[in-house]
Amino acid sequence: MPSPAPLRLGVNVDHVATVRNARGGRNPDPVRAAEVAIAAGADGITAHLREDRRHIVDDDIARLMARITKPLNLEMAATPEMVGIARKARPHAACIVPERRQERTTEGGLDAAGQREALRAAAGELAAAGIRVSLFIAAEPAQIEAAAAIGAPVIELHTGAWCDALAAGDAAAAAAEFERIVRGAALAKGAGLEVHAGHGLDFASAEKIAALREIAELNIGHFLIGEAIFEGLDGAVRRMRAAMTRGRAGA
Repeated sequence: MPSPAPLRLGVNVDHVATVRNARGGRNPDPVRAAEVAIAAGADGITAHLREDRRHIVDDDIARLMARITKPLNLEMAATPEMVGIARKARPHAACIVPERRQERTTEGGLDAAGQREALRAAAGELAAAGIRVSLFIAAEPAQIEAAAAIGAPVIELHTGAWCDALAAGDAAAAAAEFERIVRGAALAKGAGLEVHAGHGLDFASAEKIAALREIAELNIGHFLIGEAIFEGLDGAVRRMRAAMTRGRAGA
């Protein structure tokens, strides 16, 4: 069997902006964090521009586009405002995610199966602007099939339920959730989709999921920003890259 393709790491800098916004002012700067992450081995940067601008703000997106040397993945809701912003900024990629004002973080995947027409329209506008579109969905056959029908070339599988089960020490639930990811990744790859994964991943879970050959990219944010408090962002990103490399070697 040939060696698996290298696994990319996207670092999400949202929560650098969360800390900045808690006090106001300019520090810490998510753009500087993005530059540090890239220097440490990140293959790209992810930033979620929420409708309420609770962390990343419009100026952050403009500065990221101007300064970083790796692709920017803009997470966004499928609203006319966000589609317009993305078409103007023209990031490398746009990952469409569900969004509720009341949630602390993205709580689940998109209902691609129930929102096909709206998502097809948004994805079409983004693609027409030269932006690679991905849909953030659960590893469920109906959602994966809908993503393919919508025409998005990429999906990102929501790994939150698996990571939550691991954190709770529920081995049976964790095994069941991981098997769902395994099946979903295989189904999506077979449908011609590029497969990414993210949400809640830490060093151990990233190493495990890295062994899935179908997955081309992991997007990780909150955990890395938390670890940066203790060992610096450079060190945290390098440790994550090493964990991913170990996992991929076992694929």
